[in-house]
Amino acid sequence: MQSLLAFLSKYNHWLLFVFLEVVSMVLLFRFNSYQGSVYFTAANAVSGQVLEWNSGVEKFLYQSELNEQLTKRNVQLELQNRQLMAMLNKREAPIPKDVVGYKVISAKVVSNSLGKRDNFIVIDKGSADGVRRDMGVTSGTGIVGTVYLTSAHHSLVIPVLNSRSNISVAISKRGYFGYLQWSGGDSRTADVNDVPRHAHFRLYDKVVTSGYSSIFPPGLMVGKVLHVYNSDDGMSYRLKVQLSTDFGRLRDVCVIDNAPMEERINLIRAAQDSLGIQAQ
Repeated sequence: MQSLLAFLSKYNHWLLFVFLEVVSMVLLFRFNSYQGSVYFTAANAVSGQVLEWNSGVEKFLYQSELNEQLTKRNVQLELQNRQLMAMLNKREAPIPKDVVGYKVISAKVVSNSLGKRDNFIVIDKGSADGVRRDMGVTSGTGIVGTVYLTSAHHSLVIPVLNSRSNISVAISKRGYFGYLQWSGGDSRTADVNDVPRHAHFRLYDKVVTSGYSSIFPPGLMVGKVLHVYNSDDGMSYRLKVQLSTDFGRLRDVCVIDNAPMEERINLIRAAQDSLGIQAQ
C-alpha cells in the first residue's frame, strides 16, 4: 500500500493530466456533432479493418478444412468408380462389398522433402487413428507413397520420390504393366521400367496402379506417358512419366485402409523374409 501511495504521489500531475485529457475528449466528441462524426467514421474504419482481418483468418481456416474434405471425397469417388468398373467387368460373379470396400483416413502433411534421393513425408495421423505400416497414401490427384513407420499420432511415408519406392503400375486401358521408380532429379517425373517390348501404347496415355500391388487398389491415377526409351539391355521399354501428384504443393492426403489386402500383404512379407525379394 505504501508503494502505491508513493507512486501516486510521485506521478500525481501526470495522472491528473491523463484524467483531464480523457474527460475533455469525451466532452468534445459527445457534444460536438462534427467531431463526433469524425470519431464515428474513424472507429468504423478501424472496426471494419479488424473484421476484415478476422474474416480473412476464418476464410483461410475454412479453405484448409474444405481442401481436406475435397481431397478425401475425390479419393472416395475414385475408389468407388474402380469398384463399379470391377463389378461391371465381372457381371457373372459380382464382387461382395466386404471384398472391395476401402476405408479412407484423411491426413495432413507436416513435413516433406523434395531435393534428396531418398525423400520422406510425415503425416499427422498414426496408429491411434488406424494407420498401419504398408498402407497406401494418395492425394486428390494421384498416388503419394506407402506408410513405412507409425507412432501414435504421426506416420512416416516413403513417397514415390524415393529410390526405395517400387510400385506396380499399368498403362490405362492397355493392360501392360511395369514398375514405377524414381532415380532422382525432377520431382515432377518418374520412370516406369520393365514394360514389355510388344506393348502397344501412345504418348500421353494414362498410367494407373495395376492392382498387382499389395498396397494400392487398381486404377488409381499415377501420371501420363511423356517419353519412351529402350531399357539398358534392350529387352523392354522404359517410360518417362509425368506424375499427376504435385509433391511441391502437397498438403492434404488420404491413407487407404485396404483391409481385404491384409492377408495378401502378410503372404508377400513372408515371401520377402524367406526369399529375400522386394515387392510393393
